[in-house]
Amino acid sequence: MLADLISRNSDLQRLQDDGYSVEIVHKTGLHLLVHDVPYLNAQRTILRGTLVCPIFLKEDGLTNASANHQAWFIGEHPCTVNGLPISGIVHSSGRNDMGDGIVTDHGFSTKPPVTGVYPDYHAKMSHYVNVISAPAQHVDPQATAKLHKPILTTDDSVFLYADTASTRAGIGALAGKLSPLRIAIVGLGGTGSFILDQVAKTHVREIHLFDGDAYYSHNAYRAPGATSIAELQSPESKALRYSRIYSSMRRGVVPHAEYVTEENVEQLAEFDFVFICVDKGAVRELIANVLIPRGVPFIDVGMHIQMTKDASTLVGQVRTTLCSPKKHDHFARRVPTDDTQLDNDYGMNIQVTELNALNAIMAVIRWKKYFGIYDDRMQEHESVYAINTHMITKDEKA
Repeated sequence: MLADLISRNSDLQRLQDDGYSVEIVHKTGLHLLVHDVPYLNAQRTILRGTLVCPIFLKEDGLTNASANHQAWFIGEHPCTVNGLPISGIVHSSGRNDMGDGIVTDHGFSTKPPVTGVYPDYHAKMSHYVNVISAPAQHVDPQATAKLHKPILTTDDSVFLYADTASTRAGIGALAGKLSPLRIAIVGLGGTGSFILDQVAKTHVREIHLFDGDAYYSHNAYRAPGATSIAELQSPESKALRYSRIYSSMRRGVVPHAEYVTEENVEQLAEFDFVFICVDKGAVRELIANVLIPRGVPFIDVGMHIQMTKDASTLVGQVRTTLCSPKKHDHFARRVPTDDTQLDNDYGMNIQVTELNALNAIMAVIRWKKYFGIYDDRMQEHESVYAINTHMITKDEKA
């Protein structure tokens, strides 16, 4: 991907051709680093630091330096020949985790005097290098950032193209919290497929899909995206279908075209997190009885939807239940496991796509809270959205 990025963008290639020590880091974000930039510190000693900026891309994969004029620096604050901070670039100081192991010390801000925007990254980075290096070159004319070292690239991302959304938002460090995880989604019906749609766009290392069903026309009306009639004329396994679709965006989507049974349930104990998205209580209980003793956290999702007595409207609830090593004693009283006792029209296949999506979104938000992406003040392990009262409960707090 990075070789293609450089070949498509002459500004990145020109930085290398000029002899700058260029590194492009593509993991949870996409960053451009120029190492070995000479500068003077407050003691008027010549040191070398690293200039950093995120790479923004247009829809066609071409760079878009005009999206942000700022840059960041790893090292002491560059100073003038008098030992004072260079005032023309001063913006902020303090450790800033940009993700991908990139922690900067200072933030700089300067714009081209005429246009106010940089036409490309060669213009941007060379301008900042010139400003930072000028005092050092005044002391030693041989001090240069153009050492003609080979370009470095770090391309460990699960994605087949750069996650510029995290880079643009400045949340690369947060996004990286999920990158070591191997997760499983059991059940790829309405809610499970929407959960996949969300977690596939995170940096989790692997997503394993368990479902023995085929994908039919009724599934198309409660799943993300649109399904062509040609697809429905030759139904394929849900697990294989969704793996194929999301593998066009990322690596690590692994299909298991099988139901979870007593014969294979132990596989789930190998994952860091499991989403249970099935409507059979016995299967929920089977999975929970394996995961809870092993200390594997999981979320069970469910709906309880009924017709009103006059059959004029639907009422019901959307449930999200987290079980973690810290708290799991509520599973038996909160999660329905007795299939014979369900008074639930959902079991008659009443499924509404917006409720499937809502159930999935609530589950993914709770999952991200658990792993420290979102602030989690309540520590609730059970939440229920009531449709007719438009209320969300927060129960079973850890």
